Amino acid sequence: MENVATDNTIWYILAVLGLIYLIILFRNKKATKRRKSRKFMEGKRQHEKNNEQ
Repeated sequence: MENVATDNTIWYILAVLGLIYLIILFRNKKATKRRKSRKFMEGKRQHEKNNEQ
């Protein structure tokens, strides 16, 4: 019975680590998209300012 309990514990730990990994992965993707879009918009604003002058 002890072997079954330790096997389940290992799977639970692996599942939790997998979830943490996925959460970090999705957060990083969102942050990267936010940075890219911000950089893109800054370029647009700079271009508009240059056209006005």
